[in-house]
Amino acid sequence: MCYRQPKAPFLSLRQPKRVIQPNLFAFVMLLSWPLVVWQLYSRLDAGRALIWTVLGGYLILPPLLKFDFPVVPDLDKDTLPAVSALVITALKLRERLSFWPEGRLGRLLVVMFCASPFFTVLTNTDAVGPLPGMRLYDSAAAVANQAIFALPMFLARRDLATPQAMRTLLAALVAAGLAYSLPMLIEARLSPQVNVWVYGYFQHDFFQTIRFGGYRPVVFLPHGLWVAFFALMCLAASAVFLREGPAERRPRQLAVFLWLGLMLYICKSFGPAAYALVMLPLILFASTRLQIAVAAAAVALVLAYPLLRGLHLVPLDAIVDFFRSLSPDRAWSLEFRFRNEEALLARASERPLFGWGGYARNFLHDAAGQPTGIADGGWIIQIGIYGWLGYLAEFGLLALPIWLLAREGLRRDGPPLSPYAAGLALIFAFNLLDLLPNFTLVPVSWMIGGALLGHAEALQRARAAGTQAAARARPPRTVI
Repeated sequence: MCYRQPKAPFLSLRQPKRVIQPNLFAFVMLLSWPLVVWQLYSRLDAGRALIWTVLGGYLILPPLLKFDFPVVPDLDKDTLPAVSALVITALKLRERLSFWPEGRLGRLLVVMFCASPFFTVLTNTDAVGPLPGMRLYDSAAAVANQAIFALPMFLARRDLATPQAMRTLLAALVAAGLAYSLPMLIEARLSPQVNVWVYGYFQHDFFQTIRFGGYRPVVFLPHGLWVAFFALMCLAASAVFLREGPAERRPRQLAVFLWLGLMLYICKSFGPAAYALVMLPLILFASTRLQIAVAAAAVALVLAYPLLRGLHLVPLDAIVDFFRSLSPDRAWSLEFRFRNEEALLARASERPLFGWGGYARNFLHDAAGQPTGIADGGWIIQIGIYGWLGYLAEFGLLALPIWLLAREGLRRDGPPLSPYAAGLALIFAFNLLDLLPNFTLVPVSWMIGGALLGHAEALQRARAAGTQAAARARPPRTVI
């Protein structure tokens, strides 16, 4: 068992490595989660069981704590729920899971996603100062880890592809947001202490929870930013029901919407609040086609941004000046982030195709071998570790559901889009957009992407079947 912070640079380099001291209850919770998953799959249908397996584990299991067994990937709050769902689905429901999307592009991305760690290892066997070279074992572990992280996508692709299942997923987000609001309020008033009270340790740097003369909640998540983005997801889900719900339920739905908006406010995070200003009007007032179009545009920006940064086409100084007019503190933070990203981009350009691999080799180091910067954005972390091949594989796989949904939903002769699919598409697209400044890619994100991927493939199959039926019904041509 391992109690240390994970080696992911967006966490471990923000503060000195330290040993956490969880209490017995933390181990009991982590060990007992497969039993909880078994009960969920015994009492609920596969879709609802998957939702609460992944969402519940993400929200309440102890952070940072993991079981570090040899050979197999670490089992923690991010990986154990999905692995449990896969095993129980295979044993109890006798169902198989396919990792192959239906289209050629999706299959190519899966192959790239699994193959990129091997090429990364083969090109990084050399030591870098005091840092060791990569071993073949590292590639096998990386492939296994990536497959486990993507498990919620492929489980949801099978079990959450229908509009009704996506409605259930949105309802679960609203219910989870309401349940989480109590510990969030406690921590906003008393300081983040819930994880200490329940599991016996604090999971991050306490200084980063202090904001605007108060505290931002952390609860059982790795950082306050993760709580803020979860609050945004819940608020956006409630906006979908506020728009689509029957008139007699509107007062209650409006109260839920306002309450969850208050939860986002107490998180004191600028980014999710800015996303809400764009996302909520779209959900409440725009057509489903416009929502899908905006989601596709956001994903295109995510894919293009690293290339634009590499070509120095992003006006960084103008962006910093704009934020300086709003908040000098935010401008300083953004400028510091940009400086680190420029250094990491220069480092990544030395091994652009397959990256530097793990062990913090993607960072610059001082004479003692310690990293001299931090990495916050998911894009720069992925490019530095796995290179452009790894970046295109992971971010392409994440963008695939939105691209396929836009291809089917924006057709003039296409079927009407479900408002639940459109709402989830916006939530997912803004989650990907948040990977530019942060690394808020969590199991719930993969699950939402999988639901959208399965729905888009179902729309594609329905269109193909309709085309074939129309061709069969067309009268044969005759020659007079």
